[in-house]
Amino acid sequence: MKTIQGCTVVLGGEAGQGVQYIETVLVRVAKDSGFHVFATKEYMSRVRGGINTTEIRLHTDRLRAHVDRIDLLVALKTGVIAHLGRRVTEQTLIVGEQTALDGAAGFAMPLSSIATEIGNKIYANSVALGFICGLLRLDRAVMIRQITARFSVKGEDVSKSNIRAAEKGYGLGEDLRQDQKIILDPGQAPGVAGELLMSGADAVALGALAGGCNAVFAYPMTPGTGVFTLMAQFSHDLDIVVEQVEDEMGVVNMALGAWYAGARALVSTSGGGFALMTEGLSLAGMTETPLVVHLAQRPGPATGLPTRTEQGDLNLALYAGHGEFPRIILAPSDLEQAFSLTRQAFNLADACQVPVILLTDQYFVDSISTVPDFKGNLVQIDNRVIKTGDDYKRYLLTENGISPRGIPGFGSGNVCVDSDEHDEQGRITEDLDGVRVPMADKRMRKLEILRKMAIEPELVGPIDYKVLLVTWGSTTASVQEALIVMGNPNMALLSCPQLYPLPASVAGYLQKAEKVIAIEGNQTGQFADLLHKETGVAIKQRILKYNGMPFSVEELVERIGGEL
Repeated sequence: MKTIQGCTVVLGGEAGQGVQYIETVLVRVAKDSGFHVFATKEYMSRVRGGINTTEIRLHTDRLRAHVDRIDLLVALKTGVIAHLGRRVTEQTLIVGEQTALDGAAGFAMPLSSIATEIGNKIYANSVALGFICGLLRLDRAVMIRQITARFSVKGEDVSKSNIRAAEKGYGLGEDLRQDQKIILDPGQAPGVAGELLMSGADAVALGALAGGCNAVFAYPMTPGTGVFTLMAQFSHDLDIVVEQVEDEMGVVNMALGAWYAGARALVSTSGGGFALMTEGLSLAGMTETPLVVHLAQRPGPATGLPTRTEQGDLNLALYAGHGEFPRIILAPSDLEQAFSLTRQAFNLADACQVPVILLTDQYFVDSISTVPDFKGNLVQIDNRVIKTGDDYKRYLLTENGISPRGIPGFGSGNVCVDSDEHDEQGRITEDLDGVRVPMADKRMRKLEILRKMAIEPELVGPIDYKVLLVTWGSTTASVQEALIVMGNPNMALLSCPQLYPLPASVAGYLQKAEKVIAIEGNQTGQFADLLHKETGVAIKQRILKYNGMPFSVEELVERIGGEL
């Protein structure tokens, strides 16, 4: 069993109180001080009030999982301790305003009064930030540099006031550590300096850029909006068309129009928005127009829990649209995969002329961690557009089902597409057996080449396993850490970055195991059902979660142990 060193800090307060600001600066200070970082948040669906918390892990190993354990809790508002429930234990060091302690054993710290002395109680969050840095012995100079960068646009006075507040807090943290002999040691993590610090949304956006994306369309919807806003920021320096459209139907149709004209367009949305795009998805299937959709999942049905997380939209992605047509569904489990799969999505859509759907979720896109630089993870943009001739046929019947794709104005041929059934030239037809059936068969023949191109699953653990845990997407990292904690030599993890079409090798992995356990963040085990349909292997043991929160490592250790 491997020992994992580190420290878990949780911040709790109401929306508008500056919890996100503390997180944003603290993760950068920790990283620049030489530590691996993982941060994730849970927040209520409101602009002001309620209780939001942020978990920040500083550690020696590269870990990217949510844990229940809290070493240091900084409570900025009454009710935070009760909100966190059993996660707060006797081992948790609790610090906060006297009123925020709610009678719990902890250290009262006059954040507001210190901030008021400096000039405004709004600086209380900077006092708290400095306190954490001092308690954890993070680099004071790095802290000052990060605060300066954060507030430089607001003027010198604001910047200096926040620095004074943070330095005051830093001293309080140092004093508490020394006077009470508190040891919170995040450990040492050499080599972090050259790494990147980013969120899942960052990785998807950068992957899109690396894939040649030059047009982005969206209608704002949490949690898919993060990728859209990042692409909008990139558009200031790069040649990218970014359009906030009037609704999701317009979004998908604009994206299809952009691909038809030769662009590489991205759509970023969430479940409710994607549901409105299903007619456009069918249009992509009929016209064989490439399409890349980032679908960031959240709990449904309807608005559900709009700021929480779930893996409940696999079936939506799998069966969306009327009629039958092929598609590709990808689901990254870490930041490297988010970058590489998004990048690959554009080449796959272009090469096979099918929709490619990238599934993430709120937990994944909003979490932040250190990651090795992506410099070695770049490939050539594979643009399959051809120059047309006078005899060009947009829907030429081919052995593998993929016709040469031209775009208007590039060559002498007419690029005719239509949402009705059509012949090889793209003209509407009512020839049922002579044209309709061959065209439908042509489109579905792509499935064979998609299966051959499918991204292989990843096996973590012994190759002679007896128990196989099957995951996809954001649950994978938590299961990986749970495996480390459990140290069972007979247990392995199979993570599937491509959910559909499944690579043929998946069946072999499942058939080899004595016991298979599916772990998913939804209510029914949607991927387990898909595996049964595609491989014939019925997975009866399922660990499922659908309360809007991600799996914690401790929870998985307990539930996997229960299944064994």
